[in-house]
Amino acid sequence: MGLEELQNVRVRLPSGREARVVDAIGFCYDLSDTDISVLRELLQRGTKGEDELAAALKLSKASINRSVNKLASLGFVERLKDPNSKGGRPRYLYKPMQLEQLFERMRKDFNYCAEIFSKAIGGPS
Repeated sequence: MGLEELQNVRVRLPSGREARVVDAIGFCYDLSDTDISVLRELLQRGTKGEDELAAALKLSKASINRSVNKLASLGFVERLKDPNSKGGRPRYLYKPMQLEQLFERMRKDFNYCAEIFSKAIGGPS
């Protein structure tokens, strides 16, 4: 399953409400819808530059820049100098983390959060 399929996966919460898994991911990592769209695009299509992402997602370069910086700070994407960049300001490409690695990281982070919540309410360690 990829990030695209997670758009529609829902879980029933103890309150009876349903939530999308992708919304929980966004909440846990403080990702906007744009950040998730950029990550999804990179996971589906591979390494891309800001111009390509802006065109594919029909977003401004400023929005793309904010998102790739956020994703890079989380380690979800790697920033690589574009080998075709000639003079002037260097251009970068953004390579996504392998999907399996991304999901494993998320599993660990969600387990860690569950432990924190359990300890906060006085549960077993």
